[in-house]
Amino acid sequence: MTPSVLERIQQDGELVVYTRNSPATYYEGPDAPTGLEYDLAKMFANELGVKLTMIIPETLGDILDGVEDGNAHFAAAGLTVTDERKKRFRFAPAYQEITEQLVYHADHPKPKDLSNLGDGLLEVVAGSSHEERLKYLKNVIKDLNWRSVSDLESEDLMQLVADEIIDYTIADSNEVALNKPFFLRLRVAFDISEPQPLAWMFTKNEDNSLYDEAVKFFEKIKENGELTRMIERAYGHVDTLNYVGTIVFRRHITQRLPAYEAMFKKYAQEYGLDWRLLVAMSYQESLLRANAKSPTGVRGLMMLTRKTSKDLGIKNRLDPESSIEGGARYLTQLHKRIPKNIREPDRTWMALASYNIGFYHVVDARIITKKRGLDPNKWIDVKTSLPLLAQRKWYKDTKYGYARGWEPVRYVENIRSYYDILRRDIRPVNPVDPDPDIYKILPRVL
Repeated sequence: MTPSVLERIQQDGELVVYTRNSPATYYEGPDAPTGLEYDLAKMFANELGVKLTMIIPETLGDILDGVEDGNAHFAAAGLTVTDERKKRFRFAPAYQEITEQLVYHADHPKPKDLSNLGDGLLEVVAGSSHEERLKYLKNVIKDLNWRSVSDLESEDLMQLVADEIIDYTIADSNEVALNKPFFLRLRVAFDISEPQPLAWMFTKNEDNSLYDEAVKFFEKIKENGELTRMIERAYGHVDTLNYVGTIVFRRHITQRLPAYEAMFKKYAQEYGLDWRLLVAMSYQESLLRANAKSPTGVRGLMMLTRKTSKDLGIKNRLDPESSIEGGARYLTQLHKRIPKNIREPDRTWMALASYNIGFYHVVDARIITKKRGLDPNKWIDVKTSLPLLAQRKWYKDTKYGYARGWEPVRYVENIRSYYDILRRDIRPVNPVDPDPDIYKILPRVL
């Protein structure tokens, strides 16, 4: 008997998935591949007990044709489910909804609708759902014109709008949100669609074995809440920074970081941390000012309290190197105290919250989270409980009492936003440089 597709995958020990290289799908993180599509596909491969191989074809058309020809088991590429695509493919259950948005440059007039684009150049990715949408809308808007390009991604077209090379593009709302901190002069004019589902795309054939497993997989992670948590990890912090805050952050990083960069790298390496995370923390704490102090008595680049400094053996909190070393060591200590069954990145977010509000208040918040029927091991749930520590009906039954619980939530989400910007802005000086610790700030078009 001929083995099914699922049986062949398990015999070969490999799941082959087509994807796209973008913040919303798949990219190389500081330590390993990441992105929502990668995380979902990796979890699915683990459920099947096989390794995951992600392949990035050159164009969207190559993805569609390759899946249809059986060159990959399916595509996990942030693909919108459309009527045209359903004629060629079948889709797993949707995992997210987006809207398609017209994007323009902030220095240009905001168009009122698609009939108001004038002579402006609108470009979209060939074969995309955006192109399908425009073809449909042209039946109503006769003078609607655009150019389709096959060798660029949606993110590339947003860059062209930011560079004022083209006037408009269409992008999915999730991609716009993730790229907003990096293309500061981009604006959304309006949605051109109702909410649209995103889903994995499979070829149509008589063998349903792998498709049926994917259906079961999504049913499972929707029911146990894992899908919601994964989406929160990917998008939960993207609206934290506004336009002005992002510009100021980049300016301060360029001006202030060089004096301390070697210290951040030194102690991050010593304590097994990403140095860019320490920089993000320091910016949130002190705006990278070595002489910073607050009315409550915390001081220095990492804003250590008197007690914490005494416990760490630090004599001068205003000394930059002592402050950075102390902050790195203290965060590491807190990270080790977080229960080991809490997975990353939730464990790091809770350690950061503990740095801000104190370890035992986070313990109280986790207890409240459990009482509320939520998961005390997930940041997405704990962060909704932390603000309750300021409400008497909740804190009166806790061991450590009242706390300004909204502050650590804002603290962690700001750090996540700064960290995201640093991970994308700071790259090796030379991609093939043998020394991976050499970095520089790469200017981006604002």
